[in-house]
Amino acid sequence: MAPLLGISLLARVAITADVMALTLYVVLGLNRSYAAAGGVAAAVTLGLALGGPLLGRIIDWRGARIVLLVTVVVQVVFWLSVPILPYGILLGAAFVAGLLMVPAQPVTRQAIAAMTTSAQRRAAFALESVQGELSYVLGPPIVIVCAAKVSPGVVALGVGAAIVAGGVGIALLNPPLRADHEVDAGTVSRPRRREWLGPAMIAVLVMAFGTTMLLGGTDLAIVATLQEAGQVSWAAVVVAVYGVSSIVGGLVYGALSRPLPTWLLLGLLGLATIPAGLAHDWHWLCVAGVGAGLLTAPTLSTVADAVSRLAPASVRGEATGLQSSALSAGFALGAPIAGMSIDASVPGAGFAAAGLAGLAAALTGFLLSSRSLARTRSPLSDLSLSEASDRDPPGTGAAAVTNKLRARNTELGGRK
Repeated sequence: MAPLLGISLLARVAITADVMALTLYVVLGLNRSYAAAGGVAAAVTLGLALGGPLLGRIIDWRGARIVLLVTVVVQVVFWLSVPILPYGILLGAAFVAGLLMVPAQPVTRQAIAAMTTSAQRRAAFALESVQGELSYVLGPPIVIVCAAKVSPGVVALGVGAAIVAGGVGIALLNPPLRADHEVDAGTVSRPRRREWLGPAMIAVLVMAFGTTMLLGGTDLAIVATLQEAGQVSWAAVVVAVYGVSSIVGGLVYGALSRPLPTWLLLGLLGLATIPAGLAHDWHWLCVAGVGAGLLTAPTLSTVADAVSRLAPASVRGEATGLQSSALSAGFALGAPIAGMSIDASVPGAGFAAAGLAGLAAALTGFLLSSRSLARTRSPLSDLSLSEASDRDPPGTGAAAVTNKLRARNTELGGRK
């Protein structure tokens, strides 16, 4: 686990910084506008959102190593070409690079689900969320500092080299994606999507989307608030406080003996975000950031844990890819929605919009989860299954289905 998390951190820091590297290259290297840079960033983000389920499905079919190596080749070609591509071609190439980005994060999450016991999994996913926060704290600032010292083209090549190194490292490790008792999952037919993409899984994906939508809106609201106060240079300090608080929160949550529901953590995160709109300088934003930051990594870790438990082993790659797409889509939409609220009112409205988006996603997730639990506990279904089990021999037919459903009910009830 330690080598996997270490190499994955290298890849995730670089992947997190790739949009910043491309933005600086377009603005400083090509002397284009920030709107043009935003177009490249949007192309990468769109590619990431669409590529997650596609790569996940291929991982389920062919394994992680082949996907990692193919995406590494694509990244080598893209990043070597960045300094010589005109803007129009760069826009399309950025979409392809996002579509076929090295799946470091999805593979790491699948490996965690396969390499840990049920009791260890929550703590492991908490560490994975801490790793994600570290990548956001380290990646973009490193790129900004390096761009000030050397040319943005060189920085882009360095980011690409780190992505490639991370992908090759994970491919060499080739971590297991299924536990010992799941090794036969790849030899059986894939379950139909409607069998596992039900209300419970949709609830988790909605909450994943809501979490990153909240975070994306918060980032923009921080900049807008400090710009109005004439303290925009302190934005990095405020963001760092959010990040460090999230790391502490993830470590503490991973050490707890009992998990908390995802909808509850996301709801608390939304409530903790809204009061930040009352802050008018960087000191108070730091104070507000501590409360919200402590809940960020725990919320993200429960999302990853829930996806790993709800998805059958044979489709875990596709499910994890859908999770990554939901996270990317949330980040992409969070800033524009917060921006519209800021333009229509005051900078503090951005925090309100972000917090309310999180609350709405938490409420939706709670309602969908409750509906799923009520359906699995229906007295009529229990009666029909019981009658079927009396007719079928143990371990076959409806009896086997009964046992599986009862085990799922017990698991869902325990998580609830």
